[in-house]
Amino acid sequence: MGLLDFPRWKVVLIWGALLLGVLFAVPSLTPDATARQLGLAHMPRVNLGLDLAGGSHILLEADTADVARTRITSMEDTIRDSMRGMSPAIEIGDISTANGALSFFVRDAARVDAAVEKIRTLTAPVGSTGTRDWDVRVVDSSRIVMTPTQGGIAQFVDQAMEGATDIVRKRIDALGTKEPTIVRQGSDRILVEVPGEQNPAALKALIGKTAKLEFKLVDVGADPAKVAAGQAPIGDQILKTVGGGAIAVQRRAIITGTDLATARQDYQPQTNEPVVDITFGTRGARAFAEVTQQNVGKPFAIILDNVVLSSPRINEPILGGSAQVSGSFTVDSAQQLAISLQSGALPIALKTVEERTVGPGLGADSIHAGVVASVIAVVAIVAFMLLTYGRFGVYANLAVILNVFVILGAMALLNATLTLPGIAGFVLTIGTAVDANVLINERIREERRRGRGIIQSVELGYKEASRTIFEANVTHAISGIVMLLLGSGPVKGFAVVLLLGIATSVFTAVLFTRMLVAGWLRAKRPTAIHI
Repeated sequence: MGLLDFPRWKVVLIWGALLLGVLFAVPSLTPDATARQLGLAHMPRVNLGLDLAGGSHILLEADTADVARTRITSMEDTIRDSMRGMSPAIEIGDISTANGALSFFVRDAARVDAAVEKIRTLTAPVGSTGTRDWDVRVVDSSRIVMTPTQGGIAQFVDQAMEGATDIVRKRIDALGTKEPTIVRQGSDRILVEVPGEQNPAALKALIGKTAKLEFKLVDVGADPAKVAAGQAPIGDQILKTVGGGAIAVQRRAIITGTDLATARQDYQPQTNEPVVDITFGTRGARAFAEVTQQNVGKPFAIILDNVVLSSPRINEPILGGSAQVSGSFTVDSAQQLAISLQSGALPIALKTVEERTVGPGLGADSIHAGVVASVIAVVAIVAFMLLTYGRFGVYANLAVILNVFVILGAMALLNATLTLPGIAGFVLTIGTAVDANVLINERIREERRRGRGIIQSVELGYKEASRTIFEANVTHAISGIVMLLLGSGPVKGFAVVLLLGIATSVFTAVLFTRMLVAGWLRAKRPTAIHI
């Protein structure tokens, strides 16, 4: 099929794609107030990154020292359930968690080997190192000691960081924030950037809160003097209360945050104070009902992040599968706690090691500078192409302008984020978008100098230059894909614009200009071209 045989369906398709690109780009170029007046507010728009919209930047670091303690506490409940589940059950003494290890006596010395064999099945291999996540040994013939290995701790940290990243993302998504950046950095850090968020303290309080909710029975028989001195009875732990006191509670939790089904902020009917209403899942509701039935008249503690919020007395069995958490909350703090509980507890404690706020004024300056640079680039290119290639330069200029709109429209459809490096990618794309037209036009000039006719020169110009254009853009795309996959933040923002620019510039510079040239040649049948 020759150049003049440009089918009508292809013309309609090309113009349709370009008009769609312009249509989807318009909301991103329209101020918010105007967009609402025109009914464009519901259409997808390009999101602005932290460096353009302003916002909060927080770097979180895992408290790895807390990992071993968490592992030991978790394993304690597993050991009890496993020994109780043996047939017949293996009776063990109180479990000690002192000195970074977990130890307990097996009352029947004849069943130590069976207990050790069962416990070893609870450990797991660490990668392909040949070691396991727990070291299990027998001391004094009847005491079993379990110690978390360094390889096991490192593996747990990696798994916990993956889980923590997902939970942080859920908490921020609950705020309705568009396009936050939440990525791991190294083995024990998480980078959080939230465009438009100007209150880093509130953000830090939300995402940094472990939100580890536990219900535990209070040990009413503990000696108050020893509790005040921090000496916990065997099987207990001493926790602080919100009032600054101390209380002894059983180490084993009745209910944990994993047993929750829902959590929402509400108000206490009598006092109208903000509270958090929680409902338990099937397993949690059943366990809570059993414990409250067996402990009527005794107090239980509602604990959040190892701080006792309250210790109400069980006046009657609680069978409804719901409870209420109160503790001098404000509406905002109750709402944040509900979000944290609903999204799940962080599997590892996180601490803030870096925080900063980027003001919107800096972003506005960056946008203005980027727009000025883009306009200057477009004007310079338009002037150069017009003076150098005449009519063919006009076609190339139209392709460049449409290319800008199509990139914006594609970014809006993909819900992509425009960053400051992305603006640099825009300016670069404007310059490189005409490379294809320069190659095509120079090839047409060369064919004309060889004495070929107008139609044949144009056909050969597009055909021969297209191979070079394709190969050049493939190499650009490879580098862009590598930056997109391996980069983060600003680098990824640059890569997104670069890759979109490569795709759209080939479409506009080759296919679109070829359509315009074909239409002109078919309509005018010129005897000479000035290029």
